[in-house]
Amino acid sequence: MSLALDPIAQDLLFLGARTPRAFTDAPVSEKQVRAVYDLIKYAPTSLNQQPMRVVLVRTPQARERLAGHMHDSNRDQVLGAPLNAILLADNEFHQKLPRVFPALPRAKDVYFAERSTRERSAVFNTALQMAYFILGIRAAGLAAGPIVGFDFRGVDKEFGNPDHSVQAVVTIGSPDESTFRPRAPRLDYDEVFTAV
Repeated sequence: MSLALDPIAQDLLFLGARTPRAFTDAPVSEKQVRAVYDLIKYAPTSLNQQPMRVVLVRTPQARERLAGHMHDSNRDQVLGAPLNAILLADNEFHQKLPRVFPALPRAKDVYFAERSTRERSAVFNTALQMAYFILGIRAAGLAAGPIVGFDFRGVDKEFGNPDHSVQAVVTIGSPDESTFRPRAPRLDYDEVFTAV
């Protein structure tokens, strides 16, 4: 069955895309990151929450600070990436809801009065945005390496604020394709889908 997405785009975004272990020295520009965001900012989120926040780690000093919180196996990946993005969930996203969802001006009071409710919603909707973020990086011809093997509290303390919670770190750049490993198998359709 054919898809609406042309084969070149299918390959770029999905079939040929790989998670990098190392990168070339090519920089990732601010212009590229802005283009990625312009592409992915319409990712679906409940009530248009848009809770994802991003800290771009560009300087060598900041990269060293971030690498200090990584598990051993991830330290070199962070140090070798031209750009690292710390993806956070804004647990106070509801403060912006009247602007981003004007049809529901009281949502922050009606639905999100409890901090625990906001936090659950922020984590879920940030995960949706993170998936789009990775696809946007691929659409820019770059590669993304999502990482969750690190000291979350340490990264929160060093780069976050009390209203944001770190969800992942993503390494970004032009991949060094010589370091690609053989692709790991994926589950078959019948292992994933059932019909009722």
